[in-house]
Amino acid sequence: MEIPFTGYLDTLSRVFAHSFRHIPTNLISRSWGRFARTNASKQLIGPFAKVFRIATNEAEKDIEEYANLNDFFTRRLKPGARPIDENPHILVSPVDGAVSFSGQCIQNRLIQIKGIYFDLFGLLRDGPMSKHFEDGQYATLYLSPQDYHRVHAPLDMSITGIGYMPGTLLPVNRPSVRWVPDLYTQNERLMIYADTPCGPIALVLVGAQCVGYISLTFSDFITNRPGLGPARLNFASPINVNKGQELGAFEMGSTVVMLLTKDRAKFEFPESDLPVRVGQRIGSFLDPVSAESDQNSGGKK
Repeated sequence: MEIPFTGYLDTLSRVFAHSFRHIPTNLISRSWGRFARTNASKQLIGPFAKVFRIATNEAEKDIEEYANLNDFFTRRLKPGARPIDENPHILVSPVDGAVSFSGQCIQNRLIQIKGIYFDLFGLLRDGPMSKHFEDGQYATLYLSPQDYHRVHAPLDMSITGIGYMPGTLLPVNRPSVRWVPDLYTQNERLMIYADTPCGPIALVLVGAQCVGYISLTFSDFITNRPGLGPARLNFASPINVNKGQELGAFEMGSTVVMLLTKDRAKFEFPESDLPVRVGQRIGSFLDPVSAESDQNSGGKK
């Protein structure tokens, strides 16, 4: 019996995804991160920009002005390049990327891809915070190497704390999302917790292969350091940031999982894999009538 060509592609995709389990991804990522900060890496900026078709015209500086590859990769954009929807009842995208999946948590379960789930506690490793988001809304936003890699506030936020879980640095591309169960709960991740006008939210910044570090603008906490264990930091005084304000940066591509509490706000993505941009409308607050309607319809979109 002849095996369809798509069967071969699926097999290759699965082998590719699982092969990263057998290599020291964290060590490779740290080494790559160190190299990307050296002057020697500057010669890669031009080829990198061409291969990934990066919109260099949006960058804050001319391509020749970046000191190294990491400097270019974490580039800021020109003022006004990402207009922010100023409606106070609208949620905006925190990143440039693509919508991998969005919907409502099934109690404490989130869909990684059709037929594959992961759970809130596994993602956050924080029981009380996990309870906050049961049956709430979530969106998974994937950042490719082509994208702008800074993370911004999706609405006005009072940041109450951060959490950190060490882990692997597996790729978060499509083959890995499809074939590696619990991918997001295995990878290193940094959680930002905040109170907002639509209740508590969490932004989970998930590390990936070749992510040297995840850094924050409001804290000196930096990920992917040898010997760094799980951590939780609560701020004595919340840190207030405005919608659209910068929160941090990925030093290479990755994913953000955004969590909302039940019946307070709703994502409004027409379909998966659509590109989104920082400041673009991705959801809105729910009024009591909308929330009651959603409950009566079983939370279906």
